[in-house]
Amino acid sequence: MRVLLFTDTLGDINGVARFVRNVAREATAQHHDLTVFTSTRFDVPAEVNIRNFAPSMAMRMPGYAVLDLAVPPARAMLAAARELTPDVVHISTPGPVGLLGRWFARSVKRPTLGVYHTDFPAYVQRIFGDEVFTAATAWYMGWFYKDFHKIFLRSGGSAALLASLGLTPRKLAVLRAGIRVSEFQPSFADRAAMDRLCGGDIHYDRPLRVVYTGRISVEKNMAALARIWRRAYELLCASGIAAELVMVGDGPYRHAMEQALAGTRAVFLGFRHEQELAMCYASCDLFVFPSLTDTLGQVVMEAQSSGLPVLVSDSGGPRDVVRDGETGSVLALDTQADEQRWAEHIVEMLADPITRQRRSKAAHAWMSGWSFAASYESFWREHLLAAGGGSNHVRAARS
Repeated sequence: MRVLLFTDTLGDINGVARFVRNVAREATAQHHDLTVFTSTRFDVPAEVNIRNFAPSMAMRMPGYAVLDLAVPPARAMLAAARELTPDVVHISTPGPVGLLGRWFARSVKRPTLGVYHTDFPAYVQRIFGDEVFTAATAWYMGWFYKDFHKIFLRSGGSAALLASLGLTPRKLAVLRAGIRVSEFQPSFADRAAMDRLCGGDIHYDRPLRVVYTGRISVEKNMAALARIWRRAYELLCASGIAAELVMVGDGPYRHAMEQALAGTRAVFLGFRHEQELAMCYASCDLFVFPSLTDTLGQVVMEAQSSGLPVLVSDSGGPRDVVRDGETGSVLALDTQADEQRWAEHIVEMLADPITRQRRSKAAHAWMSGWSFAASYESFWREHLLAAGGGSNHVRAARS
């Protein structure tokens, strides 16, 4: 079987790009015939099965300057796609590259599969606050995916969302989540290096650290996190507990958040990658993720694999990868009273090293069963079935 995957994002810093890069790497390791097509101005991994076509036109995403909106060279990309003669087409994003992949799959009558990675209507509503624009985005998402052979959900919590877009439930399937667990381990902790990164004195006043990783943007509920940390910080100071909030990532809300957190102990590290990112996770004490719109929350899995207890909202996909009360806590985040409870929970966790240690061990053990290899096996099996491979081909793929 030959699979051709179209994606608008690959060099960007986001969960979708990391998922696609992992798929490409795993396909090579498994000797599977999978090729990734993208079109971006950003650097992409130098993998033999990734092709980046120079964009015909590219611009910063309106309202979201850290992301690119690129128009692919349609003629060159379509010619290359026809030359590959794929059995199945996979589309990871509904942008210009995804649109071209959708048109190609229909023109050559190949089954089309895709992952609903991002709740774009919710993002549009939070970023622009425009009901008409939000409704138009929801219509477009329903139209884009309606003819797909199968649509993968990143978590079971997304099923109702896709049903609201008018998508047929029988086409939906939850794609087993997974990360490269070997790359996120408690053993990667380096408290002295973290002290230096955060600008502190490694010989004095090492604080407990609460960490957030991801885009610093409105749709990630950063305004709520700023209010929560301010309340938590006041309570921590009153209790004599030295602590700081570590923000790993960047985005359009960063400046506003820096202002909102002025007077508290908070550091902004920008984007961190690979070993340094793994060190940041493992060298902190608690992970917080207040997003209400994520369909999975890969960073929540990475944090747990690194031995961090986590705190997530009860909306969206992250709750599905957390064992509430064991590896972390799942709390509502809809009201001011909820924000107060989050702040109190942060204080409780930082003041209780025994519970933190117990949850740290449980989180790492829990994530050890969520390997990306198992996720990829599920991914490849579904494509084999779509191509008409049947059970014999599935067994061959496993071997």
